[in-house]
Amino acid sequence: MTGSVKAMAVMTFAALVAVATYSVALGSNGWLWFGWVVLGLLTAGMAASRKP
Repeated sequence: MTGSVKAMAVMTFAALVAVATYSVALGSNGWLWFGWVVLGLLTAGMAASRKP
């Protein structure tokens, strides 16, 4: 994994923890989960498109 993909993966995981914590504390927010899914798809796209 390149440095940028690794950083994006860490940020995606941190966002997952933040969204899950928010959902437990204050109730679920669909826009936050939607944002996290978009971030996850961007991360997966970056990982898939990197040069071998």
